[in-house]
Amino acid sequence: MNKTALNKSHIELGAKMVNFSNWEMPISYTSLIEEHNAVRNTSGIFDVSHMSIFDFDGGNQIAFFEKIFANDIKKISRVNKAIYGVLLNEEGGILDDLIIYHANDKFRLVSNCSTRDQNRQWYEKHAVEFGVKVIERSDMGILAIQGPEAMSKILAIKEIHAEANNLQSFGCMFDDDRLYAKTGYTGEDGLELIVPNMAINDLWDQALEVGCVPIGLGARDTLRLEAGLNLYGNDMTINNHPYESNLGWTIDMSDESRQFIGKDALLSIDQSKSQKIVGIILRDRGILRSGYEITHEQGKGEVLSGSFSPTLQSSIGLARVDQGYQENGKVFIRNKALNIEFVSPRFIRKVKMQP
Repeated sequence: MNKTALNKSHIELGAKMVNFSNWEMPISYTSLIEEHNAVRNTSGIFDVSHMSIFDFDGGNQIAFFEKIFANDIKKISRVNKAIYGVLLNEEGGILDDLIIYHANDKFRLVSNCSTRDQNRQWYEKHAVEFGVKVIERSDMGILAIQGPEAMSKILAIKEIHAEANNLQSFGCMFDDDRLYAKTGYTGEDGLELIVPNMAINDLWDQALEVGCVPIGLGARDTLRLEAGLNLYGNDMTINNHPYESNLGWTIDMSDESRQFIGKDALLSIDQSKSQKIVGIILRDRGILRSGYEITHEQGKGEVLSGSFSPTLQSSIGLARVDQGYQENGKVFIRNKALNIEFVSPRFIRKVKMQP
């Protein structure tokens, strides 16, 4: 398995390690609930160095991103900011979701680890047309520090530039080759730090010294679920288009002359008939899990992601359902019909997310 530069530190802290998309990663250090609550109440630090990092050099990078990215890269081409969106194939299927960062006239891209090889080949295939060089940054890792006390803890780390405190949601800045960005995955305030592997152990140690709690992938999943954030492979795949994945807001059709990959397929979709991702809360005893069948008065659906919410003290999930649902429905767990309530996917609304 692949290992991050912090692998030894995780093991020394007693983390339970698991195989996550062929990366040996910490699922928990103490307990999922303790780690989850630490992020909601104080501050936690995540090693997310398994994510894929790419830089780009030369050529017409704006035109390159305009073609492969369904959101419009011009929104951030003149500002220090990040933008979230999806890669699509010609049929409008989601190849991956990702974030592109822009600062100091440089672009950096972060996407999922399970799609690393597919994405690299996709970038390289289309970069040729625009004279762009694709550079995979396997020499870098990512730390995410999240929680209501995160920024005060971050600013206590001596290497962190004080200007990082001025970043707004989805703002970002380069400090030499390091990138600091307000693009978390928990619904909390904080910062993501994309830094060289040679520096990451020292930053991790300093963060622990100032009181950040190490958090595993288990709590990361419950935190993102409470925030209503999709997980690629669970809540969307290549077999889904953005409109049935609550990602229509990332599709920018404002420039009619821009021909991005998948655009024609999206234009042919009747959005009024598309299924939607909705939040669900189980009102009976049980735990929602991926694959469970859902029914409501106007149709059916399926649970995509489900877990117990430590914050709400209920079982919650994201589900893709037929339109026409009202307030309540049924989920089938072990052939038993249990009551669910349909709600906004954003179960926890704390930090303003990118619109």
